[in-house]
Amino acid sequence: MTGTTTKPPMRNWLRLESLAILILCVGLYAHIGAPWWLFAAAFLAPDLSFAAYLFGGRVGAWTYNLAHSEVGPAVLGLVGLGLAPALTPLALIWGAHVGFDRMLGYGLKIGASFGQTHLRAIGKAGAGV
Repeated sequence: MTGTTTKPPMRNWLRLESLAILILCVGLYAHIGAPWWLFAAAFLAPDLSFAAYLFGGRVGAWTYNLAHSEVGPAVLGLVGLGLAPALTPLALIWGAHVGFDRMLGYGLKIGASFGQTHLRAIGKAGAGV
């Protein structure tokens, strides 16, 4: 680790893992036969967590991280498998979104700063990195 972000070789490995998560979630979504209109409509829903930054950096980062962690889709998927099958497609869409974001290099937010993530600095914070 350099500072608060990962070095490029590890970052590339993490991005490859994220691509695998994205492919797995989309493949499973196709396998269960859920409607693609739902996938298209809900794919960007986790990004609504950006609105929490209106309440300050700490609340925004916490909410963003909650919406962009693989824990949420995994738990929702388990609930979908066990109790409410209608939730399974939503869990797969959510997991695909997180995989897609991480594949692009968007990581979990560090502290209250929007531009510092566990993978790298983004936006103005990443200029010159």
